[in-house]
Amino acid sequence: MHIHILGICGTFMGGVAVLAKEAGYRVTGCDANVYPPMSTQLQAQGMELTEGFGIEQLKLNADMYVIGNVVSRGNPLMEEILNRNLPYISGPQFLAQALLQDKWVLAVAGTHGKTTTASMLAWILEYANMKPGFLIGGVPQNFGISARLTDTPFFVIEADEYDTAFFDKRSKFVHYRPRTAVLNNLEFDHADIFPDLAAIETQFHHLVRTVPGNGLIVSNGREDALARVIKRGCWTPVEQFGSAQGWNIDAENQVTLNGTVQGTLKWELMGEHNRMNALAALAAARHAGVPVAQGLAALGEFKNVKRRMEVRGTVKGITVYDDFAHHPTAIATTVEGLRRKVGNARILAVLEPRSNTMKLGVMKDALPASLKEADAVFCYSANLGWDARSALAPLGSKALVSDDLQALIAAIVVAAKSGDQILVMSNGGFGGIHEKLLKAL
Repeated sequence: MHIHILGICGTFMGGVAVLAKEAGYRVTGCDANVYPPMSTQLQAQGMELTEGFGIEQLKLNADMYVIGNVVSRGNPLMEEILNRNLPYISGPQFLAQALLQDKWVLAVAGTHGKTTTASMLAWILEYANMKPGFLIGGVPQNFGISARLTDTPFFVIEADEYDTAFFDKRSKFVHYRPRTAVLNNLEFDHADIFPDLAAIETQFHHLVRTVPGNGLIVSNGREDALARVIKRGCWTPVEQFGSAQGWNIDAENQVTLNGTVQGTLKWELMGEHNRMNALAALAAARHAGVPVAQGLAALGEFKNVKRRMEVRGTVKGITVYDDFAHHPTAIATTVEGLRRKVGNARILAVLEPRSNTMKLGVMKDALPASLKEADAVFCYSANLGWDARSALAPLGSKALVSDDLQALIAAIVVAAKSGDQILVMSNGGFGGIHEKLLKAL
C-alpha cells in the first residue's frame, strides 16, 4: 500500500513515516520545508520527498493520504484531495489503526517530561530484552533513533495532547488506546488551541476513558490537575508516584513502593524532575513485567535524550548546554537542576521564547521567577507579540533582550568568563546559536 504523508518532516509525522516504511508500506511525503536532519533520515530510507504542497503530487496515485496537523484548510494539495473525494486519515489515527492495533501500548502523557520518560521506559524494556517498538519526540541516546517497529507486543509512545488534525480537534493521544498510561503532570500549555487548563483536563480524561480495566494508569500524586482528571471517572487501577501512597524516592535516591524499599537509583542525571520521571518509568515497566531491580539497573545505564541538558562544547573553561525547555516550569526546573550541579558557578541563561504559547505571551509574567537562579539572562525577542523587556524588567540589570541574534551572541561572549555555564533553552534550532557561540568564544 502506498501512503503519501502531508507534513512529513515534523518530528511526529517523520516518525510515523519511518514506522510505516518498516511495516512494508511504500511511503512518500511532502512538507513546506524539506531540510535536514529529518529529510536526510527519511531519504536515506528510500522515501521520495517533495517540497511544498503542489497538486501535481496527486499524480503519485497514493492509496491513502496521511495528514499532519501542520496542514490546514486552504492548503492547495489538501483542497484538491477534498475536492476529488480521495481517501485521507490523520497521522495519529493511521498510526493507531495500521501499526498499533495488536500492540501493548505504553503511552507517556503530560505537560513536561514526556520525551525523557518515554525514553527511560523504552530503555528499561530494551534492557530487559523485551525489544519494544517506540515513537518518541526526540532522540534517545541509548538508541540513536526516534522511532522503530519491532515484532514484539510492546510499543512505547510519547503521547502528545496537541490536536490531531484540522478535521479532528481531539488530542493525538486519544487514538493510541494504551494498556499502560503514564500521566506525568498537567499544566496550562498550548494556548493556541486550549482556552484554559480545564479544557486540557477534559482531553486527559478522554485518554483515561480509553485505558482498559486490566491496564494501569501511573499518575503523578503531586498534581491537583491530575487528581481532578481521575476524579471525573476512572475504570482502571491507578498507581501514584511522588507521594507517600505509591512510588516515592528519597534524598539518597532510595526508591520505595507503598513504603517498601525497592532499591537505589544510581545514575548521573540531575534534577527532581528526572527522579520523578524515573519513578513513572519504573512503575510502567513493572506493569509490563520488568522487576524493579532490573529497571533500576537499566536506569543506571540510561543516557539522556538529545537536547536535554546536552553539553554542546566547552571553550576556555566555558561550557555551553542545549536544552529543550520552553515553558516557565520547565525553564525553572532546568535552571535549578544546573544550579545544584555547578554550585556557585555563574549560570548565563539564554532563552528563545519560541513555542506557540510563549509567542502569544500567555506565560510571560511567569518568566522572571523561572529564571531567578540564573546570574544573567539573555533573551532573543524576534517575532514575539509582546514586549520581552517589560516582561523581564523584574530581573533588572541581570536581563538583556535583543531581537538581533548576532548582537545577542556578541553580548554573551563579552559577559562570559572561564568557569561560566551557558544554558541555551529553546524548542527550536535557535538560529544555530550553539555552534555560533562556541565559535565566537
